[in-house]
Amino acid sequence: MSAVSTFLTRTKGRDGQKGTVGLQDVLTYGYLIFGVLVILAPVLWTFLSSVKPERAIDNFDTRLLPMAPIEQQVEGIGLKEVFLYTNEAGEETEVIKTGPTRKLTDVATPDQPTAVFTVPKESLTVAEEIRVATENYLDPILRRNGQENFTFFTYLFNSVFVTVVATVITLLINAMAAFALSKYKFRGRLTFTLLIVATLLIPSSIILVSLFFVVWSFGIFGSLWGVIIPAAATPTGVFLLRQYMLTIPDELLEAARMDAASEWRIFWRIIMPLSLPALSVLAILSVIWRWNDFLWPLIVLISDPSAHTLQIGLTTFSGEFDSDFHYILAMTVVSLVPITLVFVWLQRFITTGIATTGLK
Repeated sequence: MSAVSTFLTRTKGRDGQKGTVGLQDVLTYGYLIFGVLVILAPVLWTFLSSVKPERAIDNFDTRLLPMAPIEQQVEGIGLKEVFLYTNEAGEETEVIKTGPTRKLTDVATPDQPTAVFTVPKESLTVAEEIRVATENYLDPILRRNGQENFTFFTYLFNSVFVTVVATVITLLINAMAAFALSKYKFRGRLTFTLLIVATLLIPSSIILVSLFFVVWSFGIFGSLWGVIIPAAATPTGVFLLRQYMLTIPDELLEAARMDAASEWRIFWRIIMPLSLPALSVLAILSVIWRWNDFLWPLIVLISDPSAHTLQIGLTTFSGEFDSDFHYILAMTVVSLVPITLVFVWLQRFITTGIATTGLK
């Protein structure tokens, strides 16, 4: 912790004097703080909005704190919203409305609901309190309050299964392709590499129809494997791993071959361990791609609600005329947690992996 604080408080100084703060230090830290705010502000805003009551979300309440109107049980009437009435002397009194809101509104105190009196509507303000709306999270997860159609744990399992299996297959296929393109000399090697990289120029929406017919012909339409297999090999992963494997000395491979090591053993015992930083970077990218993918799973899994992923499951809260934005925001925050944990776990490999693959 001391090393982190020392690094964050390090300054260049003014006129070469260490320990002082100069103009360059102010500009540097200002730029860094601005960058952090730009990146974290949307995430922080989403989290703070996810714990606001439904009424605050529907009314576009832009305040940071989750403010909710105070409601009180009134004898003979039921649950009523409490307002603050400010008289001419500046004194505040808790009242409830006994009729519609007009220029002169009928109100009464909660203790004496039958003693009705009239006040100007401008003198009434909503009585509010800070309340964290935990029901935004608990209702969809526990399938209560009319959210029986949202099977959270089924969606979560499907998303985790697709992400983990697709990432493992992606790493294996891309690593084998990169190994062949970087360490084997054969005619057309550069041509194959250029063709693979050139596929990055093709938008994914153009090949959706072709992918659909391929998945349909193989009989995996409507299953999770129809989401996993078509996107297993990625040109980005092949290019990233190839560039990294080019930095591995060929002498290591030749020495292993002299010791009678097979090509498969060389791949697993030498290439894969030495390519761990690049593999970690690709793993992070693959997890983000698979976890956040929406269009292709929607096409493949549209016929089977039990196979929907978490991203498709969020559409349960969106209707033709109304949307439960408080549930959407809460479940969006939940869906961010796995990605964040994976990034924290593998982030130490990002700098090493990217710096040594030529992607500067």
